[in-house]
Amino acid sequence: MEFQAVVMAAGGGSRMTDLTSSIPKPLLPVGNRPLLWYPLNLLERAGFEEVIVITRKEIQKMLNLDTKMKLDFVCISDNMDMGTADSLRHIHQKIKTDVLVLSCDLITDVDLYEVVDLFRTHDATLSMLMKKTHEPTEVVPGQKGKKKPVEQRDFIGVDDTGKRLLFMANEADLDEELVIKRSILQKHPRMHIRTGLMDAHLYCLKKYVVDFLVENRTITSLRSELIPHLVRRQFSSPTSLQQGLDNKEEDQKKKEQASLDIYSFIKEDNSLLKPAPDNSCWNDHRGDMNETLHEGKVRCYVHIMKEGLCYRVNTLGLYIEANRQVSKLLLNLGLEEPLVHGSAQITDRGMVGSDSIIGSSTQVGEKTSIKHSIIGSMCTIKDKVKIINCIIMNSVTIEEGCCLQGSVICHNAVIEKGADIKDCLIGSDQRLETKGK
Repeated sequence: MEFQAVVMAAGGGSRMTDLTSSIPKPLLPVGNRPLLWYPLNLLERAGFEEVIVITRKEIQKMLNLDTKMKLDFVCISDNMDMGTADSLRHIHQKIKTDVLVLSCDLITDVDLYEVVDLFRTHDATLSMLMKKTHEPTEVVPGQKGKKKPVEQRDFIGVDDTGKRLLFMANEADLDEELVIKRSILQKHPRMHIRTGLMDAHLYCLKKYVVDFLVENRTITSLRSELIPHLVRRQFSSPTSLQQGLDNKEEDQKKKEQASLDIYSFIKEDNSLLKPAPDNSCWNDHRGDMNETLHEGKVRCYVHIMKEGLCYRVNTLGLYIEANRQVSKLLLNLGLEEPLVHGSAQITDRGMVGSDSIIGSSTQVGEKTSIKHSIIGSMCTIKDKVKIINCIIMNSVTIEEGCCLQGSVICHNAVIEKGADIKDCLIGSDQRLETKGK
């Protein structure tokens, strides 16, 4: 087994609490499938047969996933607040090979081999996926009058190929100037700095990186701590001991620093294949004077998607946008299931748009119109209802004469007769009274 796949599904969804306060983030429906289904489907399409899923007990109990893969659930206690690096450290005894880590909120039609082959070709420490940032253009329900939080930009430095990841820094961690280390520019005098890229939270990592995490327990996050650390260490010398130190306390301190350095976890490859790059005409880079395979044992690469769909569903706006694009995504994935479930009951005079999805056992009444919307399972939508650009979750009742536009209606809600709502978020088990607006 070349890689072990790990899906992180224990996060609480702190940036979309309007939804996750009643529905765990991995279970949020996107196109009438739980969010967690999408990274698992990505792995299944790539040929994985087994996946480690880090989640919480309540989520595991509620999951009902249609997959042929073996799912090894590792449950974290509800009273434990663990970051992604903490979670990977928590399962380190299960990790025997290089590892592919994904977040449960990733929805993409990327060819996974684009990232994996980058890792293989360059014998990389890290390869990761990025895509141009997508900002929702439409109104976000329930956000009227609220000031949109300012997103801190990432500055990403790549070489001429656009694949070697040379520099990574977040705007929040910078002063007024962007400082590039001389050691980077000596080896890569031409660097392209990019902004507006989204980290998809899909990482291929060497096994020794997990070993490094086990010993470096102060690192809690993959995204904000481990990945930038690996990128920085590419062009730094291994922590070494100076000869002739008289101070025993200082000597011991340097020994401890060296033992925790990423380079101390890299095992030398003494196989017969090791000299192959030196004798090859193939070159893994351009734009500098380095040898065939870049020197330095820590090497980081990035695949930046130019086409296709890629969302991190970590805000309410992106959750809505993902649902609006999901029919296109399912088509790209070759899933030719009907958008209207076979058990749904739609009257002859009910109108359902070609890009709408209707779940199982849902009933749609006379003269009801549904356009650009996702309707969950076991919903009751009565006569003369208009639904446009909405997400309706499971077991929702919408009574006669209602008009819903640009809204999200959560599980088990009831919208009473004649209600007219626009750009609203109705929580689970809520009842909107008659003639409400």
